[in-house]
Amino acid sequence: MDRKIIVGITQGDTNGVGYEVIIKSLTDSRMLDLCVPVVYGSSRAFGFYKKQLPDVENLNTNIINTAKDYHPKRVNIINCVPDNFRIDPGQPTPESANAALIALREAVKDLKNGDLDALVTAPLNKKAVALHFPGFTGHTEYLVNEFGVKDGLMFLIADKMRVGVVTNHLSLSKVPSALSVDSILSKLRLMNDSLRRDFGIVRPKIAVLGLNPHSGDGGLLGSEETDIINPAIEAAGKENILAFGAFSPDGFFSTHQQYNYDAVLAMYHDQGLIPFKALAFDTGVNFTAGLPVVRTSPDHGTAYELAGKGAANPMPMKSAIYAAIDIARNRCSYDSMRENMLRTGNDDSRSGVRGPV
Repeated sequence: MDRKIIVGITQGDTNGVGYEVIIKSLTDSRMLDLCVPVVYGSSRAFGFYKKQLPDVENLNTNIINTAKDYHPKRVNIINCVPDNFRIDPGQPTPESANAALIALREAVKDLKNGDLDALVTAPLNKKAVALHFPGFTGHTEYLVNEFGVKDGLMFLIADKMRVGVVTNHLSLSKVPSALSVDSILSKLRLMNDSLRRDFGIVRPKIAVLGLNPHSGDGGLLGSEETDIINPAIEAAGKENILAFGAFSPDGFFSTHQQYNYDAVLAMYHDQGLIPFKALAFDTGVNFTAGLPVVRTSPDHGTAYELAGKGAANPMPMKSAIYAAIDIARNRCSYDSMRENMLRTGNDDSRSGVRGPV
């Protein structure tokens, strides 16, 4: 892909730190050299937060009606939120949650139409959004449903570490019953395909964590490892996926074993995200693997306590935008390579080169 990547950016909750980290990120001169940003939200809210930040006077914006009308050298803004809504930094309100949902829906519409190459989502308040959209549990689940895919993978990525989870935003008490050979194998397939297509790794190695303390201690502390997790790893091996484990969760990250593998698959949300955020909070990115489109997000929440104070760290948002650009380019290169291989008859799935996900 020779042209600049067109990146849609949703505002998230207008009363959180979304606009602040978006504005701070887009002041980086490198951004407009690498991508065309299209912000979905409110030019009024953008201007409100911009006035509170120093050294952003020269950030040129362009109000457009559709992503197709973008200016290649400016920050483009699509007004999809009513101008009269109240901006109240630091306070979760029904208005701010509804605005986040509206922006997300508009961006997804353009993403489906092919007007965007990638989507970066600023944080929103899941509970507040669910009041407007019953059943909403997060961006990952919403996008999986919107794009009609069978499964998706919440994939946390940083420079030297990648961690995915089998169960996403699910009550801990429901995790054991949600695990099965099929559910784990599905995530391993998604992870393996994403590592090749999105990150350019030819033969990925994946570490799989157990569910119970000490991976069940041979059944003494639980049978999920012997009955479910290990059989899923064996089944993955038969599909030429290099999966290893099940590793004891408590000692895996403390002994830095994650760096010996291309990715780690955890069984549930906190098992994977607590060590990931402890080690890579400032640069961590939440990527949804398994979608036909590219979507990333900074790995933090709305941070209401920082909203309007100019103290939010933009590095996770910057990392999310850079990751979206890199993944979009990697996919384009991978798909072109696959097309050439199929055209010349050199496709060989036994070597680990499989069709596009």
